[in-house]
Amino acid sequence: MFAQRIGSGAARRAFPQVADIVYAVVSVWISSTALRNLPDPHGYWRHTDVWAYVLIALVYLPLAVRRRAPLTVLICTAALVFFYFTLGYYHVVVVSGLGLALYTVAAQCPRRVAARCAAASLLVLLWGARLAEPGSGPFSVAFVTVMVAVTWVTGDRSRRLAERGERLAVLTEQLRLEQEEKAQRAVMAERMKIARELHDVIAHHVSVISVQTGLAGYVFTSDPGTAREALETIAGSAHEAMAEMRRMLVVLREGTARAQDAARDHTATPGLGRLDQLARRVEAAGVPVDVRITGAPFALPPGADLCVFRVIQEALTNVMKHAPTASASVTVHYDEAAVRVRVTDDGQEAVMAGTTEGAAGHGLIGMRERAGIYGGTVTAGPGPQGGFEVALTVPVPRDR
Repeated sequence: MFAQRIGSGAARRAFPQVADIVYAVVSVWISSTALRNLPDPHGYWRHTDVWAYVLIALVYLPLAVRRRAPLTVLICTAALVFFYFTLGYYHVVVVSGLGLALYTVAAQCPRRVAARCAAASLLVLLWGARLAEPGSGPFSVAFVTVMVAVTWVTGDRSRRLAERGERLAVLTEQLRLEQEEKAQRAVMAERMKIARELHDVIAHHVSVISVQTGLAGYVFTSDPGTAREALETIAGSAHEAMAEMRRMLVVLREGTARAQDAARDHTATPGLGRLDQLARRVEAAGVPVDVRITGAPFALPPGADLCVFRVIQEALTNVMKHAPTASASVTVHYDEAAVRVRVTDDGQEAVMAGTTEGAAGHGLIGMRERAGIYGGTVTAGPGPQGGFEVALTVPVPRDR
């Protein structure tokens, strides 16, 4: 495919050169034939000789390279045409050669240069107009004047169209690069989103399973009932973790009918509606949780709802991992413009503070990233009454 593109591009570049060569050769043949067959019973023009044919060839053959050196070709053509007119040969057969050379200059050179060349070409053609048949001099002058003007305007418009095409090509390339960069940013954003989801799901449920596994092993023989409850909690956490992982995979496959059907069958996106279930799971792991809802609750947008839930989940997971003997408190306050969440515990301040720069640091970073997406803020640190405190504020615009 690449070789075919290169070949086709080379062919497109070579075609104009071949066309110019063919035009030059054919023009020499047509002009020479017209000059040879010209009837001149009154002897208006100089008798055709070998020099006339040589000058015609010299006028048209340089046009084969007019695209490579437009100014040089025009200057040579204009000088030869002027010399041809001065010798008094039949003038019409060389006019088109000078016109094509002028068009090439107008199409490839700056407008100021092309205008000067047009003026010089007009003077050369007006010099040839003196060779017109008696009575047709004014018509000849008007013809060459209009021809030069039309040739210059047409070439200038062709140049502007070519420049516009080049600008469009540059803009198209810039747009392509911007789209690629945007796509890469979207991929990175999606990867970060997936990483946050994986961290929240795995860290929380694995913490619960770890704590309950230790409890079940400790009381396996002495308290079979407690061990059985621990195993049930482990099974529930594992089942919910699998459900959330399955939901994430469905989202990744979103866009197909199968994925949409599967999405309707799986657990809905977690939110504050499952806060009590989260608290019971943490309590089953040995950390008492007090949940308080203040203000007038209202439905949050799905993204903000998930953000608040995940921050609470991560904060409680940190309590289980770093202060398993503490008690936790979750307060969700609804006001007119925001939802404010505060998760505190009464664990040892030194233990919790140390985690802010250690293992829990990644969780706190994830909290801040989540909140930042929705214009919110997260603060974390030692609480005023001891222990550790995580505070989240998420602005929620409401229609009034």
